[in-house]
Parts: sequence; C-alpha cells; structure tokens
Amino acid sequence: MTDTGARTARPATTGRAARELLAEAEALLGRARAVREDHARAVDAVRAVLDPLLASLAGRELAAIPVARLKDVTEGRLRLGALEQAGFTTVGQVHGTARYELRLIPGVGAHTADQALAAAGQIADAVRETVSVRIDMDTPDDTTTALVIALHRLVEAGPDARRAVEAAGRLAERLDPLVTAAAPAGSRLRMLFTGREARTRALDAVAALGAALKEAADQELPMLFGQVSVDLLRAPESAPGAWVDFELRSAEYYSLLAELSGSGPDRDAAEGFLPAGIADRVRALRLDDSRLRVSLRGYQSFGARFALAQKRVVIGDEMGLGKTVQAIAALAHLAARGESHFLVVCPASVLINWSREVRARSTLRALPVHGAERLEAYAEWRTGGGVALTTFDALRTLPEEHVPLAMLVVDEAHFVKNPATRRAQAVAVRAEHADHVLFLTGTPMENRVEEFRSLVRQLRPDLADVVSSTHGAAGSQAFRRAVAPAYLRRNQVDVLAELPALVHVDEWEEFSAGDLKAYREAVASGQFMRMRRAAYADPAASAKLERLRELIDEARDNGLKVVVFSYFREVLATVGEALGPEAYGPISGSLPAARRQELVDAFSAGDGHAVLLSQIQAGGTGLNMQAASVVILCEPQIKPTLEHQAVARAHRMGQVRTVQVHRLLAADSVDQRLVELLARKDRLFDAYARRSDLAEAAPDAVDVSDGELARRIVEEEQQRLGRPE
Repeated sequence: MTDTGARTARPATTGRAARELLAEAEALLGRARAVREDHARAVDAVRAVLDPLLASLAGRELAAIPVARLKDVTEGRLRLGALEQAGFTTVGQVHGTARYELRLIPGVGAHTADQALAAAGQIADAVRETVSVRIDMDTPDDTTTALVIALHRLVEAGPDARRAVEAAGRLAERLDPLVTAAAPAGSRLRMLFTGREARTRALDAVAALGAALKEAADQELPMLFGQVSVDLLRAPESAPGAWVDFELRSAEYYSLLAELSGSGPDRDAAEGFLPAGIADRVRALRLDDSRLRVSLRGYQSFGARFALAQKRVVIGDEMGLGKTVQAIAALAHLAARGESHFLVVCPASVLINWSREVRARSTLRALPVHGAERLEAYAEWRTGGGVALTTFDALRTLPEEHVPLAMLVVDEAHFVKNPATRRAQAVAVRAEHADHVLFLTGTPMENRVEEFRSLVRQLRPDLADVVSSTHGAAGSQAFRRAVAPAYLRRNQVDVLAELPALVHVDEWEEFSAGDLKAYREAVASGQFMRMRRAAYADPAASAKLERLRELIDEARDNGLKVVVFSYFREVLATVGEALGPEAYGPISGSLPAARRQELVDAFSAGDGHAVLLSQIQAGGTGLNMQAASVVILCEPQIKPTLEHQAVARAHRMGQVRTVQVHRLLAADSVDQRLVELLARKDRLFDAYARRSDLAEAAPDAVDVSDGELARRIVEEEQQRLGRPE
C-alpha cells in the first residue's frame, strides 16, 4: 500500500513527482469508485427481493379499494358506469389493465380510459408510500429469508458503509477535476509546449491534489474504502445465521429496510409536529456521526439535531424509541467537533445500561462516577474528559467546582420535576455551566401539567413564563406553539411502522371463597394497599394466581419469555413460590443496580421460555426487557404511567414478535374501581403527554392524587360491602 501521507509530504511539481502523485490519486479514485459499486450491488440485491414484495403488498391494498374511489381523485368527473358493468370492482383491477384493453370495453373511450388509469396510478403511488414490509420470524418463507440474507450484508458492513459511500462521492467530486487539470504536469515535455495559463492551472492543480490526498490519508479513507469493500464482498450468510442475526439486531435491519423502501414515517410525525421554522432550523444542522458506531433512524437523527440546534430541550419520546442513542449521537457530534467534557445524570438502576450504551454505540470514553470511588473517578474525568455517568444522589456529593460542560444529559428527568428537592437543585447547578442541556423522559408529566412546566422552567425560564394554564384553555395548538422551542415528542405508532402488534387483554377473574374472605377483611380494615393485594392472600385458592399459571403454561408451550410485574413484593414472593425455580428475580427497588442488570441479562440470554419477576417501579424504569413477548400485570396501577413504562420495557424498538399484555383483574373489587376511575385519567394522560398537546379541558382535570383516589375507593367499597359493626 502506498504511503500517501509520506508521498505528499515532499513537494511535487512536474515530471516524476507529479506522475507519482497522479498515480496515487487515480488509485484512490479507483478505490472510491469500487466501494460505491460494491455498495450499489449490495443495495440492488436487496431491491431485487424487496421491490416485488412491496409491489405485492401494494397490490393487495389496491385490491381492497373500491373502484368508486377513482371518482374522488377526479373530483367526480370520471364516469364509471361502463367499467362497473364490465365487472371492474376495485382500483387494483383498473390499475392492472392495459389502456388498449380498457378501450375495448363498450362505452369506454380513449378519454375515459386515460382518466381511469391516471386516477388509479395516483392511488397506487399513494399506497406504495404507505406499505411497509414486516418480517415475521415465526413464519419465515423463501422471500423473507432471501430479504433477510440480502439485508445482512449491509447490516454487517454497518454505518461505515454509508460513511464510505458518502466520502467516496465527495472525494470523486473533488479529485476528478484536479486529476484532469494536473495531467500536463506529469510530463516535462508536455509542460514545455503548454501555454502559461494552462501551466499555472496544472501546477495549482498538482498542489491542490497533494493537499487533498494528504487530507484523505489523515482521515484514513484508503483504509475505510478497502475495509468496507471487503465487508460488502463477503459470501452471503446462511439462512439460519441471517435469521439469528436478525433476531439480535432487528432494529438495524428495519432501519435499512425503511431507508431502501422509502416507507419511513410521515415527516411531520417524525419531527414531532414542530412548527416549520424550528423544523427547518434543525434540518439545516448536519450531524457529525464519525464517532458513532450505529446507524440512526431518521427520527433519531432529527432528535439529536434538535438537541444540538435548540441547546436546552426536553426529548419526551415514548418509551422504546431510543432516547438514549439520540443523546449519545448528540454527545458524539460535539466530541467530533473537539468538545471533551460531558455529564449524564440518571437513576442508579440505569447507570450500567448507560455505560454499556455509550461504549457500544460510540467511541466516547464512559466513566462511571458512582459508589465509594466516585471522587477519584470524578477527578479522572475532570482531568481527562469523556462522558461522566453519575446518579441523582451521587451528584449531590461531587465538588461543585466549575467544569465547562459541552452537554449535560438528565435521564428520567421527571425525577427533578420538583425544583425544591436537593436532586433538582444539584442538577440546576450543573446546568448553569453547560452549553447544552438535554432532559430525557417518556413521561414529562404524570398528574399535572404544572410538572411539565417545571421541567421547562429549569431549561428555559423565559419559555416557562410564557407557558401557563391559559394555553390549555386556549387549545392544543396554542400549547404546542408555546413549548415547541424546547420540547420534542414522537410516538411508536407514528415512527415505528414495523413494530409488532401490542395486544392488551384484561383478564377478569371472579374471587374464590378464600379470595373474598381476605378481601372483605382488607376492606373492613380500611387499608387500601391491603385491598389491592388481597387476591393473593390465600395462594391455594387465588383465582388470579391460577390464571397467571395458565398464562405462563401457555407461554412455556410456545417457547415465549414472560415478565410478571407487581407493585408489591409480597405478591411477587407468592408468584415466585408458585412458579418455583423457573422464575428469575424478583427485581426490586432494594436490589443493587448491577444485580438487576444481571437478572435481566440471564433472563434474556437463554433460548426459549423464561419468566422474570419485577416490581413495576423498579423494572418499569430504564431496563430493557425486549426478549419478552408476554407481559403480565398482577394488578392495575394507580398511575397509568407505571403501566405504560412497564409495557414499553418489552414493546420497544428491537422487538421482533407481537407483545401480549395481560392485566389480571378481580371483578367487583378495588381493581374494578381503579379501572373505572382511571379510565378518564389515562385518556387525559394520552392527550397531554403522548401527543405533546393539551386537551380542551383545564390542566387541573388531570390531577387525581393517590391519597384522594385511595380514600374514595375504600369508602365506596366499605359502603358496597357494608361497614363492619
């Protein structure tokens, strides 16, 4: 391999030196052309399978659209009587018929045939933009297997493939004219017979060529082109190997699939329905991903750029959309631009996950600043830089000296919604010295809109002062405009078309005699929490426990992994005793973060069926349980957000199977009262948080305090069952 850097370090004017320089440029251009051709062939191999598959899906859609819809496209001008009489009932039939065949139908002239085909074509184009391929690994066929194998080559090449292709394009655009202009300098004799202006252009081109080759060598482009070509020219993976890789990295496969099929999410949805001015500003920022090790989805790239462009923001994406990787992408961009110090503050339960993610998804240095040696780790970070990872509690014990922060990331930022707490104050001190501040939370508010305002106030006091309860009264659009500079939220349904179905099933059970006895005693005691767990007080007679066993037996028969959530440790202990050694856990708030992660890893690693038990407060925050495709909730929760978070641990990007959610409920009990009373609260939560909107109702309508709810239910149940004498 020629040492381009050493070669271009000496002056090159004309003759031999210029010829060698031109030869190096031609060789590098050859590598650049080769990597682009290799990538194009790999893409063509995917399209050879994908395009017919998309056409088939679009054909099915068109076959279900009544032919009368053609009138909608032509605003009623198209006469369909002759077509309908000839047996045309769907748009698909018209679209699949040649013009001359339509004209043979009595009563269909050239104008009608052209109108009908044009209208059908418009509908077909619209349908093609909406269809997307879902790969079902439980029922693979030859076509999807071929698609997975073709995609595997590009996935294996990784994000370097895209970087190499883009760099090769830029390099060719730069070098091609320089090589042409510098060509006369390769021969002294030719230069003697070249005019002064052409000679000057040739010498200038030689100098520019030397600088361009040195820059390419500094960026290690020759090595990048060579390695990516090797990756793209590997023999195709075997079908079993490709399917195994798909299960492990399905998000990357679907990311490529969306890119190649053009079936990504609606742009407005992917950009959180931001006003045009802000969205344009974010799009204009070019994300430097040279220090990333993963490819980003389009909406993820937009989220990272939003954080960079707007500087102090909340990303409130729904659980499972990759808020962590968006934050890492923003950090990597700043690091690539020369910044050195970054700080991530998060709950202890996700500290290990953050450390893993930073190392796996970027080239950034991750330094946990936690535990007994946190001060030493902090000193090391202060001196050497990197991404310091600490917890809310540990942050308060660290020196408050001024360390210039390129970015502060606060994960599960709703933990600092109350500015009067010490954790919020500690975060505020660091935020004052940070150029960028990024709050991450899937639940920016739980019971009150004021909590959301509190988060924004810590980032943009000026904006928080503008946002008030009057925006709720004024309608959702007013609120959206008010918070847009600092708030971005996207939902799974809007941006992950490939995410498998989420099936909710409420499992209503009748109390057994033993259940009813325990429940009546709990009601008589007036203890709300005792009422909530009474259905498990007598394990031998528990109707809920029996149904839980049945669900797990069914999952075992189908080789599915199950996560069982409960608010109560006592309930999990009862479930654990009933299931025996097959159950991992339970994960609880008192369990060290490292042990929690170990349990999740063990649960995820094994093939086939497994059961993981977890307190919903501990397992519903931060831990990824996407190996599970069955979620069992032992009882309904007071806060809808707890259930949303817990389910999202399994139903998130990377999940490859339908997720079944079974909520165990006892009829005529505290469960039923909770479900009824919280139904409205859940709908309002959706209206406020999930769509980044305010409902028409006043903000206070969302507030149902836990204590008030408990008192109301206890009183109603005592009245229904009769107060004790």
